[in-house]
Parts: sequence; C-alpha cells; structure tokens
Amino acid sequence: MAKVSILEKYCKSCGLCIDVCPKKLLEIGDKSNQKGYFTVICKDQDKCTGCALCGMVCPDVAIEVYK
Repeated sequence: MAKVSILEKYCKSCGLCIDVCPKKLLEIGDKSNQKGYFTVICKDQDKCTGCALCGMVCPDVAIEVYK
C-alpha cells in the first residue's frame, strides 16, 4: 500500500499536486505551516496508487510517496 507524506514546512499550497492526482486524493487542509501557508493533505491514504505524480510535479519537493 502506498503512502503520501507531505513535508509541511516546504509546502506553499500551489495546488499543482492537487491538479495532477488521478484519484483526486489531495486537498488544501485547514492547518497552516510556519510560513503561513495552508498545507496539502491526503484525504484517503488507502486509495493512493503510489503513482508519485504529486511528488514529481511539486516545485518545492514537499511530497514523498512510499510504496
């Protein structure tokens, strides 16, 4: 089973990962990081296929995907 890990201190809420997720599992959360950005969260880890498109598209290298 795949796991998406969001490194909150690097996330700037650009939304690129949200747009590219084929399962639409990512969304902007309600918790802000140290820089004041509301970070991305994964709604349902169990449905993640581990494609890692979110991590590839992230300009801030804030997403890691583990299989």
